[in-house]
Amino acid sequence: MSARPPAGVRPMLATLVEAPFHERGWVYEEKYDGIRIVATKNGARVRLTTRNLIDRTAAFPHIASAIARLPAATLVLDGEIVIFDAAGVSRFQLFGADTPRKPVYVVFDLLFARGHDLRRRPLTERRAALQKEVAPAGPLRLARRLAADGFAAFEAARERGLEGIVAKDGTSVYETGKRSMAWRKVKVRAEEEFVVGGYTAPAGARTHFGAILVGAFDGDRLRYAGKVGTGFTAATLGDLARRFRALVRPTPPFVDPPRERAVTWLDPQLVAQVGFMERTGDGRLRHPVFLGLRGDKSADEVRWTAQTA
Repeated sequence: MSARPPAGVRPMLATLVEAPFHERGWVYEEKYDGIRIVATKNGARVRLTTRNLIDRTAAFPHIASAIARLPAATLVLDGEIVIFDAAGVSRFQLFGADTPRKPVYVVFDLLFARGHDLRRRPLTERRAALQKEVAPAGPLRLARRLAADGFAAFEAARERGLEGIVAKDGTSVYETGKRSMAWRKVKVRAEEEFVVGGYTAPAGARTHFGAILVGAFDGDRLRYAGKVGTGFTAATLGDLARRFRALVRPTPPFVDPPRERAVTWLDPQLVAQVGFMERTGDGRLRHPVFLGLRGDKSADEVRWTAQTA
């Protein structure tokens, strides 16, 4: 027993797999499209930190206040801050958009409670304890389980237009800061994170820039994945242009830069969420759309695979 909750907890990460499956003893939850947050409560003090340990408490004071009002004196929660659209589907692009919908915190795991570290206990026990500690109310929610069968859960996610599902081994312990095969994500919507490595000049009525050039790291090499020219609002164009000024460099960051005219190259630091129809055999994006910046993820986390996870 430890009276104080652990500090600097990085969340356990799911491994991306290509197809749905079913295993006895596993649970199948909705995959949320938001900002991964570990919430730590120690008495009256609450901190909300991202997977890179960036403190976001000030950005979501209503969520911190709701956690502060929970009965337990000490808690460490794992979940996702999301904004739901009118259909009840979480959409990352709603962050920063002009919407009256407020962010909510969807909690899916309990790592520490009332002086006890629960990370070595099986998921089923942690979930049962979570349901006793957190009642869904106000800006707090519990992750929704879609179906007892993995294939049925995937179909339910597809019918509702969700991002996907997360399958979790009910016997699994919490592997702090690790990507584990005990948690597996299957995506319905084709959305991934990519690193911004440059932009093209604007044309026509477009201001600031035309398109961003994106890629992902293969080892220590940044590989080019495509040009993203849609999905930007006037406000987004201006905000990105301001961020780009400090990142300009004379040479391309890509090992295989595209043959584009009037390109401004950037240090590969910003991470963009991009929707697309599919990826070609060489990994290029078809019909990509910009959805937003991922301030909760660092560029070196964006790796080149068959499906960039």
